[in-house]
Amino acid sequence: MDRYSVSRTKRSLFYLMMAFLIVGFIIAECILPSERSQSVSDNNITYEGCFTWEKSDGEREAIEVPGRYDVKPGDTMVITTVLPDDFNASVMAIRASLQTVRFYVDGSLRAEYDTKDTRPFGKDSASRYVFCNMSEDDAGKELRIELTSHASNYSGVVNTVYCGDKSDIWTNIFHNSSRETIIAFFIFFAAVVSVMFSIALSIVYKTHFDMEYVGWCMLLGAIWMLGESKLRQMLVPNASVLAAMCFVVILISPIAVSIYIDSIQGGRYTRVYTCIEALAAVNFIVCTSLQLFGVCDYIETLPAGQGMLAVCCVVVITTFIIDIIKHRALGYRPEMVAMIVALVLALIEAASVYFVVTMSGFFIGTGLIVILFVNIIVTIKRISEIEYKRQKEESDRLRNQTERVSLQMMKTLAATIEAKDDYMRGHSYRVAEYSALIAKQLGWSEHDVENLRNAAYLHDIGKIGVPDTILNKPTRLTDEEFAAIKSHTVMGADILKDITLLDHLVDIARNHHERYDGKGYPDGLVGEEIPLSARIVCVADSYDAMRSRRIYRNALPDEEIRRELLDNCSTQFDPQISRMFVDMLDKGMVVIDEDNPAAQGYRDNAAIESVADKFISEVMKTMSSQEKADSVDYLTGLYMRSRGQQVIAALMQDNDGCLAFIDMDNLKKVNDVHGHKAGDRALKLIGNLLAKETENETFAACRIGGDEFLIFMPYSDRASVESVIKRIFEGFESAREADCEIKEAALSAGLCMTTKGAMFESDYTKADKALYYVKQNCKGSYFFYEQLLADNKENTNLSADLRNVAKLLKESGSYTGALDLNYREFARIYEFVNNVGDRHNHNCYLVMVTMNTLPEQLADIEEIEKALDCMEQSIRSKIRKVDVCTRYSSMQYLIILFEPQENQIPNVMERIFMHYYKLCDREDFKPQYEYIKMTEVK
Repeated sequence: MDRYSVSRTKRSLFYLMMAFLIVGFIIAECILPSERSQSVSDNNITYEGCFTWEKSDGEREAIEVPGRYDVKPGDTMVITTVLPDDFNASVMAIRASLQTVRFYVDGSLRAEYDTKDTRPFGKDSASRYVFCNMSEDDAGKELRIELTSHASNYSGVVNTVYCGDKSDIWTNIFHNSSRETIIAFFIFFAAVVSVMFSIALSIVYKTHFDMEYVGWCMLLGAIWMLGESKLRQMLVPNASVLAAMCFVVILISPIAVSIYIDSIQGGRYTRVYTCIEALAAVNFIVCTSLQLFGVCDYIETLPAGQGMLAVCCVVVITTFIIDIIKHRALGYRPEMVAMIVALVLALIEAASVYFVVTMSGFFIGTGLIVILFVNIIVTIKRISEIEYKRQKEESDRLRNQTERVSLQMMKTLAATIEAKDDYMRGHSYRVAEYSALIAKQLGWSEHDVENLRNAAYLHDIGKIGVPDTILNKPTRLTDEEFAAIKSHTVMGADILKDITLLDHLVDIARNHHERYDGKGYPDGLVGEEIPLSARIVCVADSYDAMRSRRIYRNALPDEEIRRELLDNCSTQFDPQISRMFVDMLDKGMVVIDEDNPAAQGYRDNAAIESVADKFISEVMKTMSSQEKADSVDYLTGLYMRSRGQQVIAALMQDNDGCLAFIDMDNLKKVNDVHGHKAGDRALKLIGNLLAKETENETFAACRIGGDEFLIFMPYSDRASVESVIKRIFEGFESAREADCEIKEAALSAGLCMTTKGAMFESDYTKADKALYYVKQNCKGSYFFYEQLLADNKENTNLSADLRNVAKLLKESGSYTGALDLNYREFARIYEFVNNVGDRHNHNCYLVMVTMNTLPEQLADIEEIEKALDCMEQSIRSKIRKVDVCTRYSSMQYLIILFEPQENQIPNVMERIFMHYYKLCDREDFKPQYEYIKMTEVK
């Protein structure tokens, strides 16, 4: 049932009434005179008497109050004054700035403020107002005030001395300081609500919101502001604890800021921020230790904390500038602007400690409110987007738990990691055995060799956190994918960090991809900076990789492996180890039992079981963080692009055959005319036809995306290949004839004969070129790349296809009688005809724009669609209202141009292409055009 909603009129009247009340209140407070008592002004409660500074050497000096004087930290500053004869105040008061304060009247101690028995640590008392009870009887007597501070910033500081009624003094203090305190309370409660609200949203939407980090930053800022408030002694029973929290907040604030900025920047600078967080944590530990052990108070180590905060601010601003230059700041522009404002205000606040005695916190509060306001808007916008796009997420995988684990289970776990890559099975075992052989040759003890063997077995444990799609990708890795591959060293070290029973474990997992010349990863260690165990495993790992087959190549010959090991001495490998290993190869000493890894059973170690739970917990945590997408297209039942390419690439390594790139023509037209259900039926049809052909396990097919498909047939002769392709084409032709809604659909195919062990990426590009030729010259058929080369048709003129298109448009557009249109279409045609009428003497030209891929360039579907979107925007923005355009195929557009002279068409197309290059920052596609006069179409 729909939820009841109050009428819009009623809501509008209510909003108007509330606005009137608020605006009226503000105007009245600004215009009408103040009703506050004039007796509470600063002039009425400030003590106007003269003060004398009694120095330790007996010298007396008249001073002005408030003021700051040269007193050594730890020394007591004594100031005296003679109370006037008409003195009648009930209290005297002064604000202690990290000072112990004592009031003496005629030498008798009247009031004392010293927190040595109540503060948790430190040398100085927290800043607060100290009151001393007075009476008329004290008139004419001497008042002595002793001020002691161990902080260099505050020793010698004398604040304003007040006298009068205690309530009047507090009223004045509240009047001058309440604004910052109220802001602090507002920020505090807003921070708590932000954190709780963000956590609740995270639970509901199964995602994280940056507003939570904002909440924590605000909470720290609010605590600092409350701690610096002049009213803090009224807020908490122990002001010393709150005062200490102010310094703690400054020390740890770089951590909160770094986490927040790293989150909104999408983790691009995680390593930089991690370093800042680590440095801030170390700084906090050091400063706190110095405070606890009485070496230095927080106030003395404050510059270190503020310096760390300044470094954090500089790094944040630097990353902002980098992102702005690289056009990566658009995704978080509001947060960036708010953060810059807040950082500037925070730096002003932090610097003010060196120029004023007390800090109000007004700048910090203002900055935090700005961040809060911006993040509320951003969070609301994100929630709106999530609600719009939200989908059901997969259930979290249940973690397998066990109470007892041994080294054999670790070995089994490493084997499961290798199962993610069909070409890596047995790799860990072989690397462990090769490493053990090298260690023995180096003269290691049996115990050390066994430890190295066990540790080397887990050298690739971090690959459990790398997606299968990257590990098994048959084509060239992107920079981001290669970075993901390289991250397995750090992840492996993190997983194994708590396993202390085996030597070398973390060193091997982290550093086995370091290079002797310092160009390796992750730490860029040079020479003997790399642990010896890692240098050994590096040689063993590379040797097994070269002699094993991969999805993108066959195993290397023994002689080439030997040459690689020698050529890379002192660059990739430790020269001593690599030369020694080559000598072992020459002598036939590198022999292991490759067929029976279990025969080398690893030694039982009962102590392993005590840490096994922690080990498995770390591994399962890494596994659960890896996201996995479904590998099958739900519509066609075929493999999706990534998985399909992996399977086909693997088959190509073992079989001769043919790679066919199939495209469905006119799918867009079917969707536009008959709806997407008809288009889906056509896609299901070709999916069923391909699935039928791939029942044999040596066949494989996948949906590349949209209307494009890929199939591998293990036939070395063209006749067998053609029989399969014809069967698919005939099956599709027969089905579409029976379904009038998909009658316009057709198939085109480009084929490339492959040889056993061929590179997938290269043959994929060749099949795509053959398909491109078909699309431009003979849609609805197929063509072999080899035939394309033999006939030298790679640069065939495209006019035949354009002329066919023009003829089909002419035939499809004919009608008899009145043109039956709905009102909206009629209005658009009417406007179009009017514009044409203004230029009725002009010729009409049909232009075909084709998006060509560069030679040897393999573009993803996402890149193609982006380029096509840019081209469509360029065409629509650069042609006139009397011109017409439409998307003709997956890589082509048609334009009808009305031009007075044919020689103006190149100028129009040049404007379109120039605009395209401005919009599209990729250079993978080169648009071309050709045109024909429509009156020439018969």
